[in-house]
This record gives sequence, structure tokens and C-alpha cells, in this order.
Amino acid sequence: MQQHGIDRVAVIGTGTIGMSWAALFLARGLAVSASDPAPEAEARLRRFVEDAWPVLALLGPVAPAPPQQLLTFYPHPEAAAAGAGFVQENAPERETLKQELLARIDAVLPPDIVIASSSSGLLISRLQSRCRHPERVVLGHPFNPPHLIPLVEVVGGARTAPIAIEQAMAFYAAIGKRPIHIRREIAGHVANRLQAALWREAVHLVAAGVASVADVDTAISEGPGLRWALMGPHLTFHLAGGAGGMAHFLEQLGPPLESWWNDLGAPTLSPEVREALTAGVAAEAGGRDIASLAAERDRFLVELLSLKATRTKT
Repeated sequence: MQQHGIDRVAVIGTGTIGMSWAALFLARGLAVSASDPAPEAEARLRRFVEDAWPVLALLGPVAPAPPQQLLTFYPHPEAAAAGAGFVQENAPERETLKQELLARIDAVLPPDIVIASSSSGLLISRLQSRCRHPERVVLGHPFNPPHLIPLVEVVGGARTAPIAIEQAMAFYAAIGKRPIHIRREIAGHVANRLQAALWREAVHLVAAGVASVADVDTAISEGPGLRWALMGPHLTFHLAGGAGGMAHFLEQLGPPLESWWNDLGAPTLSPEVREALTAGVAAEAGGRDIASLAAERDRFLVELLSLKATRTKT
């Protein structure tokens, strides 16, 4: 099945992010050619797809079982990339490694095929620097897990052509993602910087003895986090302004907010803070292991996404 003229995607690197991308592409009827140097990578990828399939089925029509014949695995990235209509690179977050890998992929593809990197914080201008055709290299940063979370951040580098950004945006939208175009490169992109800003204050509040790890998490998950699942902070505060909207909100609450900004903490991850965070999370998890927590998260995500889809249609 083609998606925006593409019927096969190369997934280069099949760690946590790459496996999730592969499952999503397969669920959208696309063939996937994957590559990863890790031992047992292919077996691990196929197990992940099998496990993710029931969850994907709850979000939309998919085959009764994963179409394993549409998933092929290659020992070398060049072989996986050759013939693909789109490439999603997911190698470890090391600049030199990604530069070399992107250059190898670039060398075997026609210049009109988009190569997207899932990098969560590196600058695409630096990653594309060793490619013969840097104009088709973009950043396509998903949020974990990519097969469930709709967001994709698309960023062009200094030498990226506008058409490559347009093609990446259109492809991600065609497979059901919610791509946003980040217009200027910045370390960490947008969503991760927002997360980092919030977590910095969350760590400060724990380190300063203001609240426990669990209570800080509850303050978000049972408070503003519920609103943020529907709309972002700007639109949320627009509503907080009542009939006067954002203008009234800024007039009434702008000064207090500025005073809070000036009072925000700047913690360091000292050994003591690390110990407090680790112990606090262990207590909050209550004996649940990572797999159990991830499964719980995914169940809630599916229910929330289904609700949001219903809301959008009404």
C-alpha cells in the first residue's frame, strides 16, 4: 500500500525508536527494510512488532497479524536503504556515528529520496555535513513510542531544500502522524526543550524538599497534564483569560507569572539528587517493572488517542 507515493521505508537502527517506527510503517501497509548491527536485532524487531500489533489494531484497521513478509532485514544499512522511498534513521545519539551513517545511506540513494533522522537533540546541519546530497536530509524526530504518539518534529538544516521538508511533512501526515515544522535549528528541538524546562523545575522542587517525587508527578498528571492532552499552554491560558482571552490573561496574570519565572530553580544532578530521584521513582512505581509500566502507559495512550479521534470527528 502506498502512502503519499511511498510503498517501502528503510528503518536504519532498530533500537527502541526504530522498532516502534517499523511497527507503525507496517501497520500503515508499508514494506519495511530494516538494518541494525546488534546481535539478535532481527528477532527482537519481529517480536516487538508482534507485541505491538494488538495495540495498533485498537487505533485503526490493520491486518489480523503483522505482515511479516513485508519486513525484511539486512546486515548493512546500504542494502536496507537501496530501493526505499523514504529512510528513517535511528542510530544512537552520537554525532560522528550519525554523520558517517547518513553519508553511507546518502551514497546509495537517488537524490530525490528523503532521509530523515530521529535524532532527539543533535543539529541536522551538522549531521548532513558529510552527505553528497545534504539537500534531502531532514530531521524527523518522533516522540516515544512513535507507533502511538502522533508528534513528529521536522527540521531542515542549513543545506536542506524546502521540497524535502514538504515531502517529509506530507509523508508523516499521510501515515497519521502530526508533524510540526520547526523553522530554526535549536538544540533539543521544541518538545524536548519544553520537557526539559518542566523537569528542571520538577527536580528543583524535589531537591528543595518542597514535594516528593510522587507528588510532583501527581501535580502534573492529575492537573495541567490533563488539559495539555487537549490543547497546549498558549491556548490553555487563552481560555484562562475568560471572555477577554489571552489579552486579559496577560494583563491580569502576566506579572505574577514573570515573578514565578524569576523564582524557578536551577538544580544540578548531584549524587544526592540522583539518589532522591531514583528512590522516589522506585517508591512511586510500587514494585511495577519497566515492562508493566510501559504496558500501562500504552493502554492509557490508546484510550486517550481513541477519545481524541472521536472528539475530532464530532
